[in-house]
This record gives sequence, structure tokens and C-alpha cells, in this order.
Amino acid sequence: MSQLIAKTVARRYGHNIPVISTVASANSTLIAKRRRFHSSEYKLYSDPNVRHKTAPVPPEPNKNPAVGLGPSRDESIGQKRLADFDLAGRVFIVTGGARGLGLCLAEALVETGGKVYCFDREAHPDEDWKEAARRADKWGGTLHYCQQDVQDYKGLDKTVESIANTHRRLDGLIAAAGVQQICPAVDYSHDDVARVMDINYTGVMMTATSAARQMFKWKCHGSMCFIASMSGQVANKGLTSPVYNSSKAAVVQLARNLAMEWSPIRKDGTGGIRVNCLSPGHILTPMVLKNFEEVPGLREKWEAENMMGRLAETTEFKGAALFLLSNASSFMTGNNLVIDGGHTSW
Repeated sequence: MSQLIAKTVARRYGHNIPVISTVASANSTLIAKRRRFHSSEYKLYSDPNVRHKTAPVPPEPNKNPAVGLGPSRDESIGQKRLADFDLAGRVFIVTGGARGLGLCLAEALVETGGKVYCFDREAHPDEDWKEAARRADKWGGTLHYCQQDVQDYKGLDKTVESIANTHRRLDGLIAAAGVQQICPAVDYSHDDVARVMDINYTGVMMTATSAARQMFKWKCHGSMCFIASMSGQVANKGLTSPVYNSSKAAVVQLARNLAMEWSPIRKDGTGGIRVNCLSPGHILTPMVLKNFEEVPGLREKWEAENMMGRLAETTEFKGAALFLLSNASSFMTGNNLVIDGGHTSW
């Protein structure tokens, strides 16, 4: 009977495989393989060329507590205003930093002393760059522009590594690169979906892992902020953007999982990387202004949908980004900070 079952299965799936003599021996082989699989030790490697033969297991937080990230009572915090927000000497990367929200958030980091590298696919940043650079000079930070597409994964990894090696550290990341495509779901092609997800989700994943490898290498405990959207929680009335909204929901879930894996501090000192999301409501960015051109009456509809009766300016998210990238949020990880003017609260 057991041989008949095995032959039937082999024929059904088109497999030219040797017949297992008995069900019992097949089960014994499977159990033995499972035992070998689960008994192997897992070790975290920072080398991206190393591939694991066993399933990776995230570190147990209670055995790898992320201590020392918050301010100590021995520090003279009271002798300096807002010392928890001070980023002097720290190095950050901001994707989507040529204009709009990304550039504005980069500006927040340089205003508190951070050394910030903005990535974007554009050859040159927006005209607002000059004002951001002026603020960097005034407040002690530095602002750099790198033409780097998040879809160029090999180039991205090399650029991140070069920055970290130059400063012998990397302290954090804001992943703000993203695209939108307004299109009815039935009209999306496979290539349309792949393009949006490749930038909005995979681009975040690849940037985060590139940054994490360098933070592990230099044993830097820091923070990452992924720019998601309230659109990852609700559908946008009046706007057909199913893939964009889905990509932002995926980014929120990605942050939770990376936070679980990277927040604990391991015995070798690696880890201690907090990962959170910032989910804005509707903001007056170049991408949104283009949406208004494509959909007449959309701005008025959106303004009526939140409790404040207006749309946000990019500058209204600078404080939130600074909070998430600084010691002020030292006990916050795996969370999603929603700032939407009350849109999702009613």
C-alpha cells in the first residue's frame, strides 16, 4: 500500500523519484532532518556574502537588553537645553533627500549638529537645498548630496559603506524615498506594481540592511525612521492608489520586524538599533501637488477629511523626525508615529 501511495504522488506531480519503501521509513528520515535542522546553532554575521544554512533566530531581548541608550543620571542634561535632541558629531543618511519631505527632515538633523548625506536619483537637488545648506552652516551640521538610486542595490551598498568608513561610524537613517501612481487596480500591469513596490518597500529594506551592516561593523547604537503613511492604515478617499497604500502598510510591518531583530544589544556590542515609522497625513509635497493636478477637487476633499481642515506642511514633521533619530526616543522601537491632523481618528 505504501509503495502504491508513493507511486501515485510521484505520477501526480511529475516527479521521477525513487519509491520510498515504507511510510514509516519516510517519516523517520523527515524527523531526523528536522532534528539536525533545529539543533544547529545560529550565528549573526555582518558579512553579506555569508549565507546561513540554518533558520535565523532573532536574539532574545531579555538576554540581550538594549541598555545604555538613554541618558544617564550622571550626565549634565540640565546644563544644556534639549540635550536629548543633540546630534552633534553623528552621521545620518536620508533617502529621497533631494526635495520635499526628505530634504526637510534632513534639514532638521543638520540644525542639531548632524552630518547628513542625502540620497536621491536626481542629478541635482531642488532649489530648497541652498536654504538647508545655509542652516547646516549656521548650526554646526554638514549637508551632502549623493546621486544614488535606492533601486541600484549594489551601488547603494557601496555608497553607504563609503560614508561609514569615512567617519568610522553611522548613527541612523531616514528612508523617505517613494513614488506614487494613480491608477485603477484593474489597469495596473505587473511592471507597474513591481516598480512601486521596488522603490517604496524593497528600497527601504535594502537601504536599511545596508545601513545596519555598517552600524554592526562600527558597533554604533542608533535609530532608523521609515517614512510610511497614514495611507498604510486607511484608503485615501477620492484617490485610486492601491499599490502605494499597500507598500506603506508593508513598510510599517517591516519596521516592526527589523526592530525585533536589531534592537537588542548582543554580547559583542552589535545591535541597539531602534527602528520606527513616521506616518504623515496628507502633506503639501511635489508628489501630492501633482495628485491635485490629476484629480480635480481632491485638495478640497482631503482638507475636509481631517480635524484641522487643512493639509500639512513638510516643516511640521521636522520635530518628529528629530525625536525618532535622537536619544529623546531611546525607549521607542517597533512603533508607528501617526501625524495626520486627526484624519484617522474619526
